[in-house]
Amino acid sequence: MMIGYQTFDIRRLTLDFTIMKILQINKFFDLRGGAEVYMHELSEKLRERGHEVHAFSTKSPKNLQSDDKEFFVRRYNYDRKEGMAKDAEKAFNFIWNKEAKQSLDAQLTEQKPDVIHLHNIYHHLTSSILSIIRKHKIPCVQTLHDYKLACPNYKMYTQGSVCERCKGGKYHNAILHKCLFPGLAPNILAAAEMSLTKITHSYERTVKTFICPSKFMMQKMEDWGEPPGKLTYLPNPVQIPAEASSARGRGDYVFIGRLYPEKGIETLIRAAARVPSVKLCVVGEGPDRHKLESLANQIAEGRINFLGFQTGEELKRIRREAKALCIPSVWYENAPLTALEAMAEGVPLIASDIGGLPELVTDGVSGFLAKPDSIESWIEALQQMETFTNEQRLELGDYGRDQAIKNFGWESHLDALERIYTL
Repeated sequence: MMIGYQTFDIRRLTLDFTIMKILQINKFFDLRGGAEVYMHELSEKLRERGHEVHAFSTKSPKNLQSDDKEFFVRRYNYDRKEGMAKDAEKAFNFIWNKEAKQSLDAQLTEQKPDVIHLHNIYHHLTSSILSIIRKHKIPCVQTLHDYKLACPNYKMYTQGSVCERCKGGKYHNAILHKCLFPGLAPNILAAAEMSLTKITHSYERTVKTFICPSKFMMQKMEDWGEPPGKLTYLPNPVQIPAEASSARGRGDYVFIGRLYPEKGIETLIRAAARVPSVKLCVVGEGPDRHKLESLANQIAEGRINFLGFQTGEELKRIRREAKALCIPSVWYENAPLTALEAMAEGVPLIASDIGGLPELVTDGVSGFLAKPDSIESWIEALQQMETFTNEQRLELGDYGRDQAIKNFGWESHLDALERIYTL
């Protein structure tokens, strides 16, 4: 039990709950990342429990099917310039989306949900919708998938390192350090948007419970001034296979994720290059791919394979056969789904000792922890794993799988979430 926080023993929640009408709100409705995957899986599993689940989001040809799409609003592309008038329109909607506010008002009037579950709404749906939720007096919770509640660029990472310059409301730092975009104007908008939400306490006045998937996230939010009584720790769930794969350990070391600087992949590549027995598969796409692939060919030719974006059964196969899943992040990772999926399948982890990752890895028991952005520390972790026999590596994976079964199953997660909804 943590003093000052709401906490739940998710293994002991066996209460029966009234069937509810639940509205899930997220800025994207296609499978862009972990937040979207979680929201869609959650919606399906809540329906399986008999709840009526609705959605509010933005429009996209890539969206999954929804009976609520008539309420979805236009999605703006902030990555390109489209002329002065269009860019001015986008700038306004970046801070305050009038269409989203009006459409959600209509949806709430028609559907009258019992509870609203927010996910990521910034820059697209915007905090404009929060006043409508208050107007209808509907209980609201929010899962914190990232650090946007406190940080303008939502990562607490900029210019190659962890950043907490904006702590205490110093959001002008987002402009000085160009935390979100290369240009000046977009960063001014981001700082203004953040200042507006904090001055008005729009999230804090609307959301009754902020759900933190890691204890690190929960503590960081309190450190940045969020009310402790509104913060609740509830770990992300993962689907647990009936048994661990018999193919475990047959493959190489694996990285799965976006190829961005904060993911620390360059450190992993440089470390792997200096351990001759290590072969690495890099799964994912991103702006750093060309640079990283060139580096790998120069210093570890033939031992580091870039597989691009993978999904479905092929991704599962790669992960299940891995010697270990490597997570070399240099930013405050929260509770990445990739790590939980590997644990559920009995694959050991090698992860940076940062953010919420140490909550998932017991050093030397379910895997190894390495210092973030330290090539020498990552070399040591890889060498330690290489000294283990395949049987010993499987034992590491088995321990991680036991922890996933105990702490990260969907049924216990749903039990706890239903209780949070009804508090």
